[in-house]
Order: sequence, then C-alpha cells, then structure tokens
Amino acid sequence: MSPAHRLVDTHAHLEELPDLPAALERAGEAGVTAIVAVGSDPDSNRRVLEMAATHVGFVYAALGLHPGLLTNATPLREGIRFMEDHLPQAVAVGEVGLDYHKRVVAAAGKELQHRAFNAVLALARRSGKPAIIHSRYAWRDSFTLASGAGVDKAVFHWYTGPTSVLREIIDRGYFISATPAVEYHAEHRRAVKEAPLESLLLETDCPVAYQGHRSEPADVARVLLAVAEIKGLPPETVAGKTTDNAHRLFGLQASERG
Repeated sequence: MSPAHRLVDTHAHLEELPDLPAALERAGEAGVTAIVAVGSDPDSNRRVLEMAATHVGFVYAALGLHPGLLTNATPLREGIRFMEDHLPQAVAVGEVGLDYHKRVVAAAGKELQHRAFNAVLALARRSGKPAIIHSRYAWRDSFTLASGAGVDKAVFHWYTGPTSVLREIIDRGYFISATPAVEYHAEHRRAVKEAPLESLLLETDCPVAYQGHRSEPADVARVLLAVAEIKGLPPETVAGKTTDNAHRLFGLQASERG
C-alpha cells in the first residue's frame, strides 16, 4: 500500500540512530522521500557525508557546528576548513547558530558562539547554501547575524520565539520548521500557526524524545497531521507545499521513494 503523502524530514541527526537501516525503511514506508542529515561537529559532519554517499537521492548532508558542542578547545579553523572543502557534497550548512541556555553559555560563551556562527554564515553566503539555524533563547541575535551576513536562504529550526522576530524571519524570505513538539508545545504551535504555509518546513530533529517517544524520520508524518490540524488545512495541502518548499530551499532531486 502506497503512503498517502510524500514528505521531507528537513532536520535529522541520523548518526545518532541505533539502527539506521531499519529507521530509513520505516521512513520510506511512511512516505518520506528525502532526509536532510545535519552535522553538529567534525565527526558527525564526516558521518553524514558518508550516509549521503551511501543513500544517494534519499539522504542529503548538511555540515554544521552546533553551539551546544562548542568549547574553548574547539578547533574552529580546522572545522570550518573541513566544511568549506566538503560543501559541494552538502545541501546546506547546519546545524549552526546560537544557544543562550545557561548550561550552554557556561561551556561556550556568547563571544565564542558568535565567532563560530559568523564564520559558518560567511560560508553559507559565499557558497549560496542555506543555513539551518539553531536559535534557543537567541532568536533576535540569530536573525540579526544571519540577515546581516547577507545569507539569503535559511531555516530557523524548531522555532519557539516571539512573533516580532518571526515576522522579520518571514519578511526576509527565511523559513521556520515544525517538529513533533507541534503536537503539544504552546509557543511552537503559535509560531507554526502564525507562519504562512509558504514559509514552513517539516522535521523531526530525531532522535529527540517528545513526551517519552524517541523520534525517527518516519515521525514527520505526525508533524504533518499536527500542522494540518493547527492550520485547518487538508494534510495533502500541507504535505504538497512543505515538500515543495524543502525541494526548493535545499535543491533536492525528486525521489522515487514512496
């Protein structure tokens, strides 16, 4: 039986899944036709490139430096050089951005985070690749740096920030993405409701656990249904537009899966 919808998981940490082949099989059965596998550090960047090379046309790599994994000992120059050298094999830079949670700032201060984020934004601008942006408690600064760097394509993943910044994100032509938290998280639901469908993507951020359920790419089908409910639209309408958005933003090729 064919799945009802063709979907894209635009943000997945595939290297953290315990059984990747089984998860990819379930994703295909659920209608997922493409997955953007995001890197977070040099090791995961290498691994997502390997996955993309193994699963051509289904898994696509993004190369990133997650603010939560930065430390004063992080060799930024080497990490940026690796990203720059391998960006032709990637569809985006990410996961990158700012995280002002007190635990993260204690390990990686704001100055270090800004320095790393600016360096990666410069790569995005030069390469024309979109940026996949993490912006926890740093929505305004993340937007200001991305826009100021001249980055024309970006997605603010799992957005829960204020409406004022959301409007600027949308006006700039950037996207936000919905995760399974859209089923229950008030601020995330509000943002998804306020954002036009033309500015929305779907994702799982797997293997994050949502209310006790550890996610995987197949769960993007849950995100679809929750977004459709919030917006009062048929699931097929949301699936068609968000999948088209993902293909245009990341330059994905049409897949025969699903």
